[in-house]
Amino acid sequence: MVHDSGFLELCNRASKAATEAIVDFVGTAEANRTLYQGADGTATKVIDEVAENAIFEVLKSDGRSMRIVSEEFGEKIFGNNPEFSVLLDPLDGTYNAAFGIPCYCVSIAIGDPDLSNTQFGYVRNLADGETYHAEYGKHAYLNGKRIKTSDNSNLNEFCISVYECHPKVQRTTKLCKKVRRIRILGSVALELCYVASGKIDAFIDVRGALRLTDVAAGKFIVEESGGVVTNSLGAGLKLPDSFANRVDMIASNGCAHMEILKLSARR
Repeated sequence: MVHDSGFLELCNRASKAATEAIVDFVGTAEANRTLYQGADGTATKVIDEVAENAIFEVLKSDGRSMRIVSEEFGEKIFGNNPEFSVLLDPLDGTYNAAFGIPCYCVSIAIGDPDLSNTQFGYVRNLADGETYHAEYGKHAYLNGKRIKTSDNSNLNEFCISVYECHPKVQRTTKLCKKVRRIRILGSVALELCYVASGKIDAFIDVRGALRLTDVAAGKFIVEESGGVVTNSLGAGLKLPDSFANRVDMIASNGCAHMEILKLSARR
């Protein structure tokens, strides 16, 4: 098991480098220009590659051997005998960044070289610097202050984030009618952190499209803040070790998790 060895400082340097690298691209047509198909199977935009390259430089300069799994490049290894793995989404919320919507972030999860355990999670909103992090067994934090999920147990008062696609839209219709507010912000990692900090009560994604790099950090931060994360069947969510395998997810404060599962169950 890998233990934190300056991971917060390393992630802060990486996110700072990404922020500085993309500043001139945010809100521009060039930012949204497609370069190639990324390792995750989706289009890599100019702003994605700029952010990723800046973060790679910081990770390489760290000097330690590490295994990196990144949404755009795929897998890269620095050194010969990786001490830990880095699961990286260099820019979650690419559309938002390209169009100047201030909700986009870097997401970094650090764990064992074989990806079996996450020990550290980090998400920073690159638009405003809001920073979430968690270390295994040591809780979750926002800008250095401990956070926890909401204690709201009345689903009628819930604020939720819901992602669905057309063939599955009926799965969340009853749920959406039940809750008070729905927010869809376009950055999964940040939305998971909003569950962790009690800003929203639950995050639901039934598309079956989430990748390892999308959710590894956010899932970990939710769990360290006292929240519950499962798949849509209610089973513990084991993240796949490949971009080829994708998952759905329900993350909540835990107070009405079973009710959410029932209302969004496959029919």
